[in-house]
Amino acid sequence: MADNKKKKRPTPPKLSPYWIISLVILVLVIANYKSASIFGSTKTITLSEFESYLRDGDIEKVTVVNKRNARVFLRENDSVLSKHSKEIKESSPIGIQQSKKADYNLEIGDLQNFENGFRKSKEKYKFATTIAYITEEDPSVYFLTYLPFIILIGIWIFIMRRMGGGSGGGPGGQIFNIGKSKAKLFDENSNVKVTFKDVAGQEGAKEEVEEVVDFLKNPEKYTSLGGKIPRGVLLVGPPGTGKTLLAKAVAGEAKVPFFSLSGSDFVEMFVGVGASRVRDLFKQAKDKSPAIIFIDEIDAIGRARGKNNFSGSNDERENTLNQLLTEMDGFGTQTNVIVIGATNRADILDNALMRAGRFDRQIYVDLPGLKERQEIFGVHLKPLKINKEEIKVDFLAKQTAGFSGADIANLCNEAALIAARKDNKEVKKQDFLDAIDRIIGGVEKKHKVFTPEEQKIIAYHEAGHATASWFLEHANPFIKVTIVPRGKSLGAAHYLNPESQLMQTEKFLDDICVTMGGRAAEKIFFNKISNGAGQDLQDVTRKAKYMTLMCGMSEKLGNVAYYDPQQDNGFTKPYSEQTGRIIDEEIKNIIEQQYQRAIDILTEKKDLTEKLAKRLIEREVLFRDDLEEILGKSPFANHQKEIQEKDKNKIENTEKEEITSSTEDTTPSQTTTPETQQTSLEKE
Repeated sequence: MADNKKKKRPTPPKLSPYWIISLVILVLVIANYKSASIFGSTKTITLSEFESYLRDGDIEKVTVVNKRNARVFLRENDSVLSKHSKEIKESSPIGIQQSKKADYNLEIGDLQNFENGFRKSKEKYKFATTIAYITEEDPSVYFLTYLPFIILIGIWIFIMRRMGGGSGGGPGGQIFNIGKSKAKLFDENSNVKVTFKDVAGQEGAKEEVEEVVDFLKNPEKYTSLGGKIPRGVLLVGPPGTGKTLLAKAVAGEAKVPFFSLSGSDFVEMFVGVGASRVRDLFKQAKDKSPAIIFIDEIDAIGRARGKNNFSGSNDERENTLNQLLTEMDGFGTQTNVIVIGATNRADILDNALMRAGRFDRQIYVDLPGLKERQEIFGVHLKPLKINKEEIKVDFLAKQTAGFSGADIANLCNEAALIAARKDNKEVKKQDFLDAIDRIIGGVEKKHKVFTPEEQKIIAYHEAGHATASWFLEHANPFIKVTIVPRGKSLGAAHYLNPESQLMQTEKFLDDICVTMGGRAAEKIFFNKISNGAGQDLQDVTRKAKYMTLMCGMSEKLGNVAYYDPQQDNGFTKPYSEQTGRIIDEEIKNIIEQQYQRAIDILTEKKDLTEKLAKRLIEREVLFRDDLEEILGKSPFANHQKEIQEKDKNKIENTEKEEITSSTEDTTPSQTTTPETQQTSLEKE
């Protein structure tokens, strides 16, 4: 019984505005029907009956209403009432307060004719009946007048509720809470299961973020030495590298209030709403300090001011950014509130947002290397039923060069789905290979039919890629070639991307030559070209532009960078028209020279390329062993083996360094921007 008394009574539901609107409409409808009942409850008599009652002297008075109807009132004596007792009603309608109700109703038709007939009858029969005129408004007129306004108000409230739905400022996201923050609050009562153990790879970024958590847990450890807690941390990196996952891990580890929202949550169509939400967000964080604010995709409000606003009008996004700058710079040193931002477009952020005192630290979250991919696979393979003897983590990591953490998670899930379609009891190695092909190339088009001529062109095209890569020193190690159509591609050649951070000119040129090998094979064997090399041309043009515009790999242009992301607005170029013509010529010369080089290689190896293409038509998929059987051992096989050995040694050395660093005292290194890191690598 005691437990029952302690139970809280259920909170009664709040009255919704829709119920109020419905109630008003219902009242107006009832009033309309009541109005109809007032006029419709009295018996209507004909004009001849009316004249008969006049002659008999039964009518006391007649009231003409709105020049259309007449209310007939009988004399109050026993003879008249008994005469008409069967026709009239004794009671008035419910809710109608009248001293006396009309006994009959009469449709008078034309008012002038009615008055003339009444006057003639009165002169002839000498009765004492009087006539009066009144004007009454129909309640239905009010109903029809105000109904459109009620509908518009209802629509407005509905739109405001949808726009402000789910806002954190109040229940139901009412219009009055539209200026409240939409941030989701995670605290010790929230069930956040993601921790730093779930974040594989990105050890450097994890260390930085773990230090932020330690700031909030033990602030005295740092402030006692005179240090100040950093106010902002910016996570920068390509999509899918784990920036948001790191933030979730912070929420799970910090054990302090964690406010999470997206940059687009500040943007609204109403002026001042974004700035109001920023103020409310920081007010909530200060009230619950120590706390963390995480703003995902911060470039939605942090874009550099003054760009792309040609009208000169008020920009709500800029107002929101100004308020964010004010709030971040207005922190006291002891508020213990840290802002974590995440973006993959750090180059377009406003300089005022990036300065020290706001985002003090920038953590670059890069694509995972070979060792990091192994760790990520170790996390995502745990829930899968796999053949551990057949599936090796290092093999999968080597096959997924350039994959982000999100890509690897998708790969593991896709492999499980493929195994389920095959009714397998466990996920096998081939399922992972099929999943890699599906992610890279798209869904296999099993029912796509090619003519023999088309299939022959595709086979020679892909054979040209494979042959060119086989006899080039700096080309990526070959994996397989296929003419099975996937997605938009009709065939593909797969290579192993080495874990190298630097690329020399020879590497760029060999890659372009391999890519142009398909077009060169079509030219050699058919003396015609097709649209199958469209994507190849885009790839080589992109690489040639990168070489000339950014890397200074052109003798004519010299060591000059002709691309500035800070000034890239699409309307101006950081070079003259004459320089632009030279750039175009250099890009074209690089591609044409490598195209001719591919033609020379395939012409020399024409018999082998033709043999490879025919075998490819027969089997559709060829691997490295097949190419070695047809083309012979690659003259640069030892060089490619050295590249793979360097990758392996790099991983082993990294592991040794981690073991050594764990036993020695280390000092924090200076945080550098991505541009600084790139410069230091170039110097090395």
